[in-house]
Amino acid sequence: MRNAEVVHADETGWTQGVKQGRAARAWLWTVASALVVVFQVALSRGRQVIQGLLGKDFVGWLITDRWSGYDWYDPGLRQVCWSHLTRDFQGFIDRAGPGGRIGRDLMAQRNRMFKWWHRVRDGTLERQEFQKRMRKVERRVGALLRQALGCGQKKTAGVARRILRLEKCLWVFVDVPGVEPTNNAGERALRQGVIYRKLSFGTRSERGSRFVERILTVVTTLKQQRRNPLEFLTQALWAYRRGLPAPSLLPTAAGAQVAVAS
Repeated sequence: MRNAEVVHADETGWTQGVKQGRAARAWLWTVASALVVVFQVALSRGRQVIQGLLGKDFVGWLITDRWSGYDWYDPGLRQVCWSHLTRDFQGFIDRAGPGGRIGRDLMAQRNRMFKWWHRVRDGTLERQEFQKRMRKVERRVGALLRQALGCGQKKTAGVARRILRLEKCLWVFVDVPGVEPTNNAGERALRQGVIYRKLSFGTRSERGSRFVERILTVVTTLKQQRRNPLEFLTQALWAYRRGLPAPSLLPTAAGAQVAVAS
């Protein structure tokens, strides 16, 4: 994971044990690359968790939401998720007034960008032409966000200010092949963990959390590589009982090509 070129990172609420008669707060983190997906249950939502997962010297492209726990990372190597930005722009529209007009203009720019991006992905628009078209969109989005700062609506202005702090992170995908404009891969990876939490209400102990993060890592990674999790777990137990090395979660060369392609 620490050597991956592109990594999607995300986190969601979790519970571990009981504190003062109530479920104690924790977070389920994930980092997903083309080959592997790693989970960790942590008692913190701070930057030290993601730094521990990726290493402070990580130099790949990192795709995230706008959570401040990722702000330590080089903004030139970080892409902010446009699905989250879409919800922000819709919030502008829903609050109506001057901010609503700005939100509609931002959403129009967002729709134009995704229309072109999908053409890049399906090969009907060359990236060089896409980059040329996007310069006008980038300038317009920046101008609209700056207009929102003075729209007279406190919440809209506050959201615009926070987005502008990460303005450099909005457009990395335009120039870097392999970087997506959304963090959908990270959110999809977390989905199984969210279902697990709803069914089990989290974990009761640190030992339970270690099991959850490990089994989610194994199953999600193998499914991404189109390998059979039950066969892998059977092989792992067989090797453990005989004192042999465990099978690897890393795929073969052919499996790696399949995972990257998918």
